[in-house]
Amino acid sequence: MGEVTLGQYYPTNSILHKLDPRVKFVGTLTYIISLFLIRGVAGWIFVTAVLAGLMFLSRVPFPYLIKSMRPILFILVITVIFNLLLTPGTIVWKFWIFQITKEGIRVAIQMALRLSYLVMGSSLMTLTTTPNALTDAMERLFAFLKVVKVPVHEISMMMSIALRFIPILMEEADKIKKAQMARGADFESGSFIRRMKAMIPLLVPLFVSAFRRANDLAMAMEARCYHGGDNRTQMKPLRYKGRDYVAYLLMAVMLTASILFRIFGKSAI
Repeated sequence: MGEVTLGQYYPTNSILHKLDPRVKFVGTLTYIISLFLIRGVAGWIFVTAVLAGLMFLSRVPFPYLIKSMRPILFILVITVIFNLLLTPGTIVWKFWIFQITKEGIRVAIQMALRLSYLVMGSSLMTLTTTPNALTDAMERLFAFLKVVKVPVHEISMMMSIALRFIPILMEEADKIKKAQMARGADFESGSFIRRMKAMIPLLVPLFVSAFRRANDLAMAMEARCYHGGDNRTQMKPLRYKGRDYVAYLLMAVMLTASILFRIFGKSAI
């Protein structure tokens, strides 16, 4: 549980850390769209080079990014297995009712790469941006929705609090688990149902702790006369700089290249 990096911020002095949070938010969306546009070996080499360049510019250690893959390993394995065994096409291996096809191998590789690159690329945004900066970026980017009475500030605040609470709750769960194990609780042995039942002494105090933290946060916000985004000012107003415009230009280039790979790329991978 202590290895989960989702929602954590890695403080360092890098180019990605210095970018405007709005640029990083739009860049993450552009990167995700590009992942689902590309096809062909050349396209995957291109997006791999983009991800490697972002990792280098972020100065976030590679092992730290690999940790972000752990929560989705189960989903990744299940996705690969289902695509391998259930995709029709030219059979390359068959046993009983199970069969693996060339098309299944291709689709399985695509899904594995997309999921892995998606998680690592998205983790870069949270690792290089503080929750407060993300809140300000979302509020500014979606400010036009206020015209149709969408509570943009409240939604941004909720997402920011959720991201901030993930590592806190993970740390709390780890402490509760160690405390229960010290009292003789066994979370590892036995059947699946028995292990699920053993999680009850862990989940109950974790939920109680989460509600208590949420109540404390609500009381603290009310004590400071928090009333949402009306007439709210920022201690550090967001302003674009030269490097932010360069980043937008590179995003346009990446998106254009992804579209070209989609049109002209071969579907080998």
